[in-house]
Amino acid sequence: QLHLVESGGGLVQAGGSLRLSCVASGRSFTSYTMGWFRQAPGKERDAVAQIVWSGGSTYFADSVKGRFTISRDNAKNTVYLQMNSLKPEDTAVYYCAAAPNRGAVYDYWGQGTQVTVSS
Repeated sequence: QLHLVESGGGLVQAGGSLRLSCVASGRSFTSYTMGWFRQAPGKERDAVAQIVWSGGSTYFADSVKGRFTISRDNAKNTVYLQMNSLKPEDTAVYYCAAAPNRGAVYDYWGQGTQVTVSS
């Protein structure tokens, strides 16, 4: 089992920044592809960003390209989502997830952290 815990959410004004963290425990984190997802009220959960085990390949949803970055520190079992130039439409619960490799189903999920962007 891989246990994921997100932190760093909060309330921020439009144009501001937040950095989300996701700490993994329970088993080796290094080999997993890690992703960030978000779900706004009344909407489906969408993928936001993804990073492979080495950090050498990343994916970003079009809606966040140029504003969000994803990174990981395998020594700390932590993946980050740096969110800049936040918009009210970024308001959602953000989830961290882990997949055994790129393209695989995400097997493990965190409990989520709320991000609210005020206009």
